Amino acid sequence: MTETKTSLTRRGALALAGAALGSGAVTGFPTLWAQNIKDVTLRQIGTGVSGLNPIAEQVKKDLGFNLQLTVTDTDAVAQRAATQARSFDIADIEYFSIKKVYPTGAVQPIDTKKIKLIDKIVPIFTTGRLTPDSPMGQGTSPFSVGFVESPAAKSFAGRRTELMTLLPTIYNADTLGIRPDLVGRPITNWKDLIDPAFKGKASILNIPGIGIMDAAMVCESAGIAKYGDKGNMTQAEIDKTINFLIEQKRAGQFRAFWKSFDESVNLMASGEVIIQSMWSPAVAAVRSRGIPCTYQPLAEGYRAWGSGLGIMRHVSGLQLDAAYEYLNWYLSGWAGAFLNRQGYYSAVLETAKQNMSENEWGYWMEGKPATADILSPEGKVMEKAGAVRDGGSFMERMGKVVCWNSVMDEDRYMVRRWNEFIAA
Repeated sequence: MTETKTSLTRRGALALAGAALGSGAVTGFPTLWAQNIKDVTLRQIGTGVSGLNPIAEQVKKDLGFNLQLTVTDTDAVAQRAATQARSFDIADIEYFSIKKVYPTGAVQPIDTKKIKLIDKIVPIFTTGRLTPDSPMGQGTSPFSVGFVESPAAKSFAGRRTELMTLLPTIYNADTLGIRPDLVGRPITNWKDLIDPAFKGKASILNIPGIGIMDAAMVCESAGIAKYGDKGNMTQAEIDKTINFLIEQKRAGQFRAFWKSFDESVNLMASGEVIIQSMWSPAVAAVRSRGIPCTYQPLAEGYRAWGSGLGIMRHVSGLQLDAAYEYLNWYLSGWAGAFLNRQGYYSAVLETAKQNMSENEWGYWMEGKPATADILSPEGKVMEKAGAVRDGGSFMERMGKVVCWNSVMDEDRYMVRRWNEFIAA
């Protein structure tokens, strides 16, 4: 999930126009801490999804210290976390990536007794299910890699403990984005991505651990393959999936393979692509230009992902105190509301709701028709009164998650085969 610093600054500054109705600041620093707070800088690495300037600016305003952001793509975050752990203090990282990073010892566990709203976090992260009857979903679910048994543990507990690998911050249910004015017919299934009618007008994202999951949803939908676990394929299942993608590529089905937010927006806004893998705020960005774009609910359900904040192993003393204040602040409402307005979901819904208008909450979270205009993150009118969010409510969307972004046992083999597909 790559984004350049230039576009980050542009989006970040403009996104303030869509921002909040209250800061939700965490207060009550120890005296010594308060005296030295201005000298603290936390260096954070993450993707352009949540590594946004308005968040860093609000941290400075509410907590007094500096949050220094480095923005790169999903794979680079994981690589640097594992190999250059001392070059930053906080990793804003996806849960499927922590499966690669945590066993290296680069990240220290989070003491949940220091997290004020730990029991308010959405149960997807603390029990593995949105409701007791919800499916857990195939792949690397956040819960499966969310806890460890001890500070020195290198493997995951698979159950709730008092030590978390990451503090959950942001997540979503992903689907295909379409240009409803150009596709010419209803889109109802993942297999529509490979409809010959869209030859040369389709795109899939080029991040192996995510793209392979979209490809699996397509293959299963089209009857090309049936997987035991889409999130942990055998070599034979990987081969079947990649070989099919190569066939599609050579037949000219795909216009492009994008890695960055901006690439996906520009491909869709220009009309070069009319159906593709997409992220919710990218759909919002296309709409904010006055161009029709739909985040299409599909019969087979959603592929989901989640991210969280990890504290690097070397962080201690005053910096560690600041890190915990930052983690608590992230759940306190302002950040959650800010991210919800971009089409994501926040880890603590209650505090985010307190920082959103009734109209915003109804539109983004409850599937209700907007009672007034809905603004995009850039502060432009994105939806007129009466509009309903694609896919409906939070419960409807997150309740239909069938798989999570994943790291497979055969990850190295999968990445090698994926790269063969891109190079074919």
